[in-house]
Formats: sequence, C-alpha cells, structure tokens
Amino acid sequence: MARRVSLPAADDLFRPTIAPDAGADPAEGKPQGSVRAVPDAAPETEAPKKGASGRVKHDEKVTVYVTAEELLDLERTRLELRAEHGISADRGRIIREAIDAVLADFHENGEDSMLVRGLLER
Repeated sequence: MARRVSLPAADDLFRPTIAPDAGADPAEGKPQGSVRAVPDAAPETEAPKKGASGRVKHDEKVTVYVTAEELLDLERTRLELRAEHGISADRGRIIREAIDAVLADFHENGEDSMLVRGLLER
C-alpha cells in the first residue's frame, strides 16, 4: 500500500512565532500576535547586552560572505576547539562569540578598539 505524505498547511508555515497578545480576542477579528520586521528601539539608558547568545533558537538571520581562506580558518578553529579544548561548537556559535567579543571591545575602547583599527586598515 502506498503511503501519502502529509504536508503542513500554509497556516502552519506562516504562523506567528511569538506569544499571542493577552487581551486579543480572535472572535472579534483582532490579531492574536504581532510580528515586527524591525524591533522597537532599546532605551538609551540600557547597557549593551553582555555575552553571546549561545545555543538558543535565533529569530534573525544574516548572510556573510567569506573567502575560502577565511572559511578554512574558521573550520580549523572549530576543529581545534574540539580537539584541544573539548568544546563542541558549530561555526555559527563561534561567529556569535567573535561578534560579541569585538563589540564588547568596541564599546569599552571606542576609537582604540580592534574593530576601528581593523576597519581603518582596510
């Protein structure tokens, strides 16, 4: 007997990924949740987030193009972390940690940061 594959409906594929609003009433046609393409601005008094996000579900995505040498260096680093330090991390996690370290250095050192110096050199 042939098996039929059950595919998700469009409602399942395009459903909001955030919790519904507390006061929303679907019977009145009000939206249960809202999805924003751009998050609300953080208050100016809020300090920059400390630490990379690590192994959590991420809602945002960026595409970064690298050279073959940069990708090879990243992969070598990943393997070295596993072999010499017992740390199993994928490339995305390594990149998030690197971004966090560079941004923390920038917020702490400003003009003297690695980021500013690196961007001025190139």
